[in-house]
Amino acid sequence: MCREGPRSLGRRGSRSSSSTKNIKARGAGTGTGTGTGTGTSAEIMGTLTCPRHMFLWGLSAVFLFAFASLYVQIPGLYGNEGILPARYQMRFTGKTLLELLRDSPTLLWLGPRLGLNTQQGMELICLLGVLLSFGAMVMNPLRDSLVFFCLWALYLSVYQVGQVFLYFQWDSLLLEVGFLTVLVAPLNLLRQTPSRHHDAITFWLIRWLLFRLMFASGVVKLTSRCPTWWGLTALTYHYETQCIPTPLAWYAHQLPVWFQKLSVVATFIIEIPAPFLLFSPIRSLRLGAFYLQVLLQILIILTGNYNFFNLLTIILCFSLLDDDHINFWLGYRKKMKCRTWSQAALSWTAFLIALTVYVFVAYWATVYFGLEINWEKKSLSSKTEFTYYQFNGFLKTVIASSIWLGLLSLFWEVVTTMLRCASVQGIFWKLLSIAQWAIFASAAATMFAISLVPYTYIEYESSSSIWPSVRKAYGTVERYQLVNSYGLFRRMTGVGGRPEVVIEGSMDKNSWTEIEFMYKPGNLSSPPPFVAPHQPRLDWQMWFAALGPHSRSPWFYSLVHRLLQGKRDVIALIQLEESRYPFGKQPPAFIRAHLYKYWFTEPNEDGSHPQQWWRRQFVEEFFPAVYLGDPVLDSLLSQHGLKDKVQMRERPETLVPRVLRLIREHVRTLSGPLVLWSLFSTAVAICLVKGLFSMPPRDSKCEPSPTEPKSRKTEDTAPPGAQGDKLQKDSESPHRPAEGDGGKNSQRSPRKQK
Repeated sequence: MCREGPRSLGRRGSRSSSSTKNIKARGAGTGTGTGTGTGTSAEIMGTLTCPRHMFLWGLSAVFLFAFASLYVQIPGLYGNEGILPARYQMRFTGKTLLELLRDSPTLLWLGPRLGLNTQQGMELICLLGVLLSFGAMVMNPLRDSLVFFCLWALYLSVYQVGQVFLYFQWDSLLLEVGFLTVLVAPLNLLRQTPSRHHDAITFWLIRWLLFRLMFASGVVKLTSRCPTWWGLTALTYHYETQCIPTPLAWYAHQLPVWFQKLSVVATFIIEIPAPFLLFSPIRSLRLGAFYLQVLLQILIILTGNYNFFNLLTIILCFSLLDDDHINFWLGYRKKMKCRTWSQAALSWTAFLIALTVYVFVAYWATVYFGLEINWEKKSLSSKTEFTYYQFNGFLKTVIASSIWLGLLSLFWEVVTTMLRCASVQGIFWKLLSIAQWAIFASAAATMFAISLVPYTYIEYESSSSIWPSVRKAYGTVERYQLVNSYGLFRRMTGVGGRPEVVIEGSMDKNSWTEIEFMYKPGNLSSPPPFVAPHQPRLDWQMWFAALGPHSRSPWFYSLVHRLLQGKRDVIALIQLEESRYPFGKQPPAFIRAHLYKYWFTEPNEDGSHPQQWWRRQFVEEFFPAVYLGDPVLDSLLSQHGLKDKVQMRERPETLVPRVLRLIREHVRTLSGPLVLWSLFSTAVAICLVKGLFSMPPRDSKCEPSPTEPKSRKTEDTAPPGAQGDKLQKDSESPHRPAEGDGGKNSQRSPRKQK
């Protein structure tokens, strides 16, 4: 994922003392962290080169998952004969292209100019997204600011017409992360150095987004007044009531109640106080926050299918790492050096402060959640020891404090970056660095300001105190999904049983056959699947539909209509294998839907797994039996604008539509997870092969990196502002020896240099 190989990472940790002296003598900073070059790695963050590469590579993979997952579902969801045809969202009213883009920013307006209908335009956009993200995974030059801007614009284009099937928080999160990455990623067209002075500022925006995401997700669980979250019993229902559980969710559901309640307490700790550690000046606290957040996301991945959301959250956590810690993962450690008494005192002070913080959090959890060990039952009891009104008072103070904390943290990054830019030698390079600093600092301040509007939605008084000018700025960019509000799992649904809609079909209205979905629970004997990072969006919406009457899910009428018509693209969303769809040869004459409540089964007396995974109980009729042409169904379709409209006459098929049709024919029989993992595995295999071939033999002569000019200036003639970064870049490239002694070691092999 990083440009540098393991050997270069090791060299960076054991740089020669002469090189270090030369760097200090020039006064040019080599890092992009929050430190200024003093102190030890225990107190300050080191360089961010490798974490940035990991972040960019990981986000490229997430975009690959998102575009590929959506592509395989476009015909059934948004096709001309799909559930919610996207062409209904494209109203060409005679406006100019700029006016259309202003009203609805989507590249689909360009479709007619290319001879494409809306479905073909969506397919082309997703394929371009897959191609760009795949290329960014396998080629470092494509992890570029312009490429990520294109990925953001492409996903925003399909989001604009995605309707209810794309209105998920992780879709909004991906758009916000994608736009921020335009600032984080390098502009490779300018051949910038791997480390830039303003990297710390742009990476800070990722950390601020991670804070807003996690803190809001923890707070809304309590502000919603959900009795299960307040009673610490939410996880006794969560595993069986989530949309698409995994097989491990069945085993997690069997854990004792005291452990489930303790897990809720741990969730509150990770999501409410722990995010404040993201801005800690002490490195060990930031790393502790990293491991807590990643642990939570891994546990969610193991027990639930939440597509790419948890992977994306883990990628955001990379903003808490630095090169030194990644070297530690790889087994490369810096040589121990003699520290001055001031450095030792600073290190011990940081350790004591970190220990105090952990003890305080443990004490806080013990007091406010009534943690008490029951030695007789060998359990740990817990209960909420504060009221809703006490929590509201606490929240008002914390929201204001968090805003000031974020502002001070950003101010620190901006000031330290400015000092590094001011230390650059040479008038031209100094002015260039300061100009870049001013641009990115202004962009970061603007993004921080407008993010306060959705962030403060979780507390009314804080929200009402936001400046009107900031609200106006947010309203201007709101349609572009640059910043969003978050708050997952606000209320626990399915208390008393998981509601599930079961669709049935019949040829004579007497004998009914259930229509089983590929992923959502239905058949009592079918185990829950592992389907992430693919998101079967119809299965997800079926889960939401079961939470209320069918009138709250008008798209359901269109689904019933398409099944009565026997539309193959819609059927492929339910069952890809025709043998498992009971009406593959002839569409059903009648369709109805019943509402059931599902529960996980209990283990056998001997502790073994029972034959069935689920048990269920009939509740009521969800949707009455209808037939094709039924006045009731036609009335509902017309009421919600879902009645089939007269399509425009198809134009003669040109080259692009023909290519799109051929690709679709090849992919039509493949499942979403298979497509996603095939693309991802291919990209990883290419990266591994490139890594193997790019590692030179130990005793071979090092050559200049192919991405750099072969004839390089010496250290004394290099641009003054880039000397420190140049030294770092030389130490990172696996094809180039480290410099630092005036070029005397420029022909040494890596082994001789060590």
